[in-house]
Amino acid sequence: MTTAIIVAAGKSTRMGAGTDKAFLSLVGKPVVAWSLLAFERCPEIDRIVLVVRKDQLVASKAVVKMFGISKIQSIVAGGARRQDSVKAGLDACDADTRRVVIHDGARPCVTSATVSAVVEALKGGVSAVAVGRRMTDAVKRVERGTTVSKSEDREKLWAVQTPQAFQMKVARAAYAALGKKDVDDDAEAAELNGETVKILENRLPNPKITTVEDLQFAGSLLK
Repeated sequence: MTTAIIVAAGKSTRMGAGTDKAFLSLVGKPVVAWSLLAFERCPEIDRIVLVVRKDQLVASKAVVKMFGISKIQSIVAGGARRQDSVKAGLDACDADTRRVVIHDGARPCVTSATVSAVVEALKGGVSAVAVGRRMTDAVKRVERGTTVSKSEDREKLWAVQTPQAFQMKVARAAYAALGKKDVDDDAEAAELNGETVKILENRLPNPKITTVEDLQFAGSLLK
């Protein structure tokens, strides 16, 4: 059984106070609906757990009903940090879940084919996999302010995105071992627990919405 956890419980601080980017309109649908539909249409996904802000639980149920998301298993409230929200999603998964795919609801351009690809990697024996893109720009390290400290070798650097997929026992163990540590993504949690994470190159646009400009860009891709 493969369960998807769609995380949409962020504070959306860069969008402005009181804004929940997951429910902003994007080409006629709430942002989070695009991800829900991609996972709904993916044959590799059996169930979906949606994690949202506590004040959006009722609105989320309406979105699920409006767009016919039949795979929804549960809608749960997230926590203060992203990793707390993921943990809430993991706790909501059924005991028979063998594989889990974790995706940021703020990445609405995800495709069902990309989701299938990460699940197929798990079925092939990989413990943890994340989609990403090779860095093509020159990369500089800035330790303080805006002054360049040194240049990095971009040949060894990837920009990692979601979806990220894990054998369920790997995801549970990684989050159980975190304690009070902060992580930027689920792959880092797995790495800290000694797991090897593979990167699956994704050449399709998969932007994360954090600003109004990102919303406009995603809209141009989805039209």
